[in-house]
Amino acid sequence: MRSSEYAELKAFVAIVEHGSFRRAAAHLGVSPSALSQTFKVLEERLGSRLLNRTTRSIALTDTGARLLGKVAPAFATLEEAVVQASATPGTVAGRLRLNVTRDAAIHHLAPRIAPFLQGHPGIELDVVVEDRLVDIVGQGFDAGIRLGERLEQDMVAVRVSGPLSMVVVAAPRYLERHGTPQSPHDLHAHQCLAYRRPTDGSVYRWEFENEGSTLEVAVNGPLLVSDPELLTRVAVDGLGIAYVFAHQVQRQIAEGTLVQLLSDWTPPFPGFYLYYPSRRLMTAPLQALVRSLADAKPLAPDVK
Repeated sequence: MRSSEYAELKAFVAIVEHGSFRRAAAHLGVSPSALSQTFKVLEERLGSRLLNRTTRSIALTDTGARLLGKVAPAFATLEEAVVQASATPGTVAGRLRLNVTRDAAIHHLAPRIAPFLQGHPGIELDVVVEDRLVDIVGQGFDAGIRLGERLEQDMVAVRVSGPLSMVVVAAPRYLERHGTPQSPHDLHAHQCLAYRRPTDGSVYRWEFENEGSTLEVAVNGPLLVSDPELLTRVAVDGLGIAYVFAHQVQRQIAEGTLVQLLSDWTPPFPGFYLYYPSRRLMTAPLQALVRSLADAKPLAPDVK
């Protein structure tokens, strides 16, 4: 590979990882115009468009996603090799890119970040927080953290949290005005606070299980949000009934500002997992993170 071809591919990977030409140019130490020209040469040489660009955003084309899935791991391996060669013998160094849901990042990853990086000062951790499902290989991530039920079967999974549970909650003032639902079927007659899935835009159907019987309820109400943590405050204010992770409302239930409902219909389920492709050789930073998670004391599961 010629040096110019290497520079073009490196520019492409940097643009995708940083999400803009300006930030990628700053990272690479070149001007935005020079980076844009290098990328233009790459697209012309390949004869394919790799990115769809607007004045505010960029998005991979199918061709770009396929190329990134091949070259991003290769660049990560090269960067790690260079870092390891210059590191003190016996230390682990390099960059580790993770794609993590917001809830997992705040409640389950954040408490582990400082101890992990303090124990591995040569590692740079790059955490992208988003709730939509992404192809971690195609997007150049080393690993991700998702609910176990959302993982593909060809992924290696390492437990990050204990079992989780969802809870149905409402403020006492709401229940005084509208009554208390006795079964999931009663929710159709209530104001329910809904959540829109970020991946496909669909409205989440509340899932219930009781003694082997499963049920999904398409709820209706005055509010639809894309960030489920907004629901806690709105439920406390008495607008309607919410369906959220138990750990998000433990304090409010204990204080009495929210009341748990339908507890027999919300059993625990497998929690969050760190996952990565089994077909990829693990980098040293990823190996260190897996070891750290295996050695760490599990975080407390949800309390119902």
